[in-house]
Parts: sequence; structure tokens; C-alpha cells
Amino acid sequence: MFRKRENSILPAALPIPTERVTSVLGKGIAWKGNLSGTGGVRIEGAFEGEINLRGMLVVGESGRVTCQNLRASVVIVAGAVRGDITAEKLEIRSTGRVWGDVVTAAFATEEGAFLRGQIRMEERVKIEVEAEPESESSPPEEER
Repeated sequence: MFRKRENSILPAALPIPTERVTSVLGKGIAWKGNLSGTGGVRIEGAFEGEINLRGMLVVGESGRVTCQNLRASVVIVAGAVRGDITAEKLEIRSTGRVWGDVVTAAFATEEGAFLRGQIRMEERVKIEVEAEPESESSPPEEER
């Protein structure tokens, strides 16, 4: 009477997991600049600049981020973020502090979390990462 459907979800239709940290900015490190690309980053030190990630950004308890526009697929804040956040999913932990406006599709906080700003919930938030331009110094494949 009841049959289990086989191949109800094709493997190609499954999303690529982006919720994994692959790089760490350690405690005691201060970095100024732009961060963009695909992959997960954990910040335990201080970062100032722009962030645009197709992946996860974790701001650890000792992490301090100053960023006019922070864009990432998933953002977990246990430290401090000063700037606007656009994310598919945002989680502010009990030790997390955010000063800025938020645009997200999924939002969670723990008791004790702090947010000074406005939250705008969207049905879907898509994070686009610009492709890096090819270096002008390297000759085309045909000339090598």
C-alpha cells in the first residue's frame, strides 16, 4: 500500500554545503582590507574592511569586525560586529553584539544577545560573489 519512493531527490538538486570554516583569522591578529570568495571564515582577531563571502562567517567571542556592508551566506556572531549585515541566515549568540541593520531570510538569537539596528526579513536572500578578474600580467594560454 505504501511504497518508498526511490530517487525522489536527485543528487544534482542537493545544495552544495557551504557551512564549513576553512580559514581562520586568529586572536591577536588585526587585518584591514577586503575579504571575498567562497568558503568559510572564522574571525577571532580584529577585521576592518568589506566582506563578501559565499559561505559561512563566524565572528568568535574575541572577534571584532568593522564593516560597512558585511555579506555572507551564513553569519554567526559571538563577538562584535559594527556594520550592516546581509545574510541568508544570521545567528547572534549570547555574547554577540551587532550595531547595524540586518537583511536576512532566517534569524536566531540567544538570550543576552544584543542588536542595535533594524531587521528586515526577506523570503529569500541571495549572496553573489563577483568573480575575480584575471591578472593582466599573465599571458593568455595560447602564448605560453
